Amino acid sequence: MINGKMKKTPPSIDEWLKEAKADPAAVQEGMFLVHNGVVRQTPKAKVRQGIDDGSMVKGMEFAYDAAKVDEVIAETYKMDGIFHVRVWLNEGQLELGDDIMVVLIGGDIRPHVVDALQYLVGRIKNECVTEIERK
Repeated sequence: MINGKMKKTPPSIDEWLKEAKADPAAVQEGMFLVHNGVVRQTPKAKVRQGIDDGSMVKGMEFAYDAAKVDEVIAETYKMDGIFHVRVWLNEGQLELGDDIMVVLIGGDIRPHVVDALQYLVGRIKNECVTEIERK
């Protein structure tokens, strides 16, 4: 537990897609992209910066600022061709293989949806969450 929070059960991506396709805006959408981030064994420093201290990740403490996430979602909706945004974030003590986040983006064409996914996940990771790797 981190701040009294326990990890949550991830959503059904099939249900999310079903709901998104039932939305009236779906007639404008030609593509959906899903991002499913999970806790990996390789430390972020090694993967991102090539820094290898020989350690391996055993788990992660994860928390997020819901208000900031809501702001970033609202900004993502302002992007060209984006009609559907859904975000789920886990919290608490996560183990290897646990889901960290699930994101669904729906939009008109591939370039818009890819850009929106990059933008949204990048902002969430850089501005809204706290990830502390347990080694």
